[in-house]
Amino acid sequence: MVITRNGLVLGATAVTLTTIAVTSLGIHSQGQALFKESPKELVDQVWQIVQRQYVDGTFNQLDWQAVRREYLSKSYTNKQQAYKSIREMLKKLDDPYTRFMDPEEFKNMQVDTSGELIGIGITISQDEKTKQLVVIAPIEDTPAFKAGILAKDKILKIDGKSTKGMDTNQAVSLIRGEPNTSVNLSIERNGQQKDFQIKRARIEIHPVKYSQKQTPAGNTGYIRLNQFSANAAKEMQSAIKDLESKKVAGYVLDMRGNPGGLLFASVDIARMFINSGTIVSTIPRQGEVEKEVANGRALTNKPLVVLVDKGSASASEILSGALQDNKRAVIVGTQTFGKGLVQSVRPLDDGSGLAVTIARYHTPSGRDIHKHGIDPDVKVDLTDAQKQQLWLRERDKLATLADPQFAKAVEVLGKEIAAKGTTRAEK
Repeated sequence: MVITRNGLVLGATAVTLTTIAVTSLGIHSQGQALFKESPKELVDQVWQIVQRQYVDGTFNQLDWQAVRREYLSKSYTNKQQAYKSIREMLKKLDDPYTRFMDPEEFKNMQVDTSGELIGIGITISQDEKTKQLVVIAPIEDTPAFKAGILAKDKILKIDGKSTKGMDTNQAVSLIRGEPNTSVNLSIERNGQQKDFQIKRARIEIHPVKYSQKQTPAGNTGYIRLNQFSANAAKEMQSAIKDLESKKVAGYVLDMRGNPGGLLFASVDIARMFINSGTIVSTIPRQGEVEKEVANGRALTNKPLVVLVDKGSASASEILSGALQDNKRAVIVGTQTFGKGLVQSVRPLDDGSGLAVTIARYHTPSGRDIHKHGIDPDVKVDLTDAQKQQLWLRERDKLATLADPQFAKAVEVLGKEIAAKGTTRAEK
């Protein structure tokens, strides 16, 4: 889930551990008292927000006015009854990304952007067709990552409790907990069930890691971007400037397993590589396209290859799509996750919260990547066994020539550097 400076969210994923910044959107000072007097007011508040903002004016072929009459005709004596009705009401939209969060769930979602998190380190979503809970990606170097959880794993049980019919809010609440306590996840992968007992921890996340590498392509700048957190753009800027001072000939940007993060971070980072052109477009119900564009202040124009996989989601897909469509980079790896919806997240009067789908986002060329993802220019797939060997058992081989995807990226980068050198010579 990705919240922008304007309170917009991309990716539409329920968050177990994703850096999120929720801005104050005008909570009424008397909201608490109002809610205590009339839980029905909260039900109507949610209905009104969806009525004004939902991306589909037909409300997915639902008579939304009839829904209001149905739920406002009920009597509510406490907030739990109101919460239950709100969830039932939103479920009728058949949109897993438009969701209600009670005060505790909403508080959990408002993760501090300082880079220190508590949990096991995964982002989860709900498959729109099967309603099955699925892992978008484990965050690198977290307990879930080290335990061997992979992108696209289906979550069957949490501490023995079946996830059938469970929404993402419930799952997040069960997975979260105090440091040094454990949670058991039953996962389905390739038709087989696996059980993982994972100890929760206090997690410090560094979004950017980089190094200078001597490769067959020459002096190469390698940048690993784990997450689009609040300080990702600042760290990326420092990395590029340092690598430029070392006279690298080109870059490999590794976003494999990056589940996303803040939209403005992805836009800011795109501007460091793209000097002109569109970065991303959002399309709301009214059809008025809003574009984020480059600002003419790119930090480098050197050849760039980007590594992605099925765990690259949301903001990772925005950046990959921008670089691909502007012909600024060659994308290597596998098809990405496929999250192309935009949500608005706002607090409600009683301290609870609502995420409502308000738009889609498109890449610069107008591609809608929702449910499909970004197709790489050069496909290099890895088996699950190869992934576990590389990412868990032999981490020292990651981003070396023993890493098949990185090796291909270096090969492609070498050709890009040579082609650019030839072009300069011809001039």
